[in-house]
Amino acid sequence: MSDYINKLREKVGHATILIPHSVVILFNNEGKVLVEIRSDDGNYDFPGGEVETEESFEEAAIRECFEECGVRPIDIKLFKVYKGKITHYVYRNGDEIDGIDFVFISHKYEGKLSPQKEEVKKLLFMNLDEIPKDKLSPRNKQIILDLKAQYLK
Repeated sequence: MSDYINKLREKVGHATILIPHSVVILFNNEGKVLVEIRSDDGNYDFPGGEVETEESFEEAAIRECFEECGVRPIDIKLFKVYKGKITHYVYRNGDEIDGIDFVFISHKYEGKLSPQKEEVKKLLFMNLDEIPKDKLSPRNKQIILDLKAQYLK
């Protein structure tokens, strides 16, 4: 968590706060997407995280993907912005957030896949239909539906 969020939490406790996020849907040459299996809860997720102060959404997407996966997406394009019930999350410690999630797509990257040990148990490229739905957040379920509608016509 960033210093900004920590300072905010000192003032508001566990109350719901708005947090901007950037997420990357990274396709490989076979049309599969990069998926993380999270270390904390075993759920499947896409690379992404909080946008830091004075950072653009694009910069955050690239930084988060590199930090979590060891690769930098190239030529990212905004896919969709998500907000609402599907981006509300309650952490194990009781902190609540409403995410404003900017989701980017890239079909190219540089670097070598390397999971960030603290957050990522495993990295996989998977077909959208292979990702277990019972291991997805409501937001990620919607992202997959939207990706299928856009790319699998």
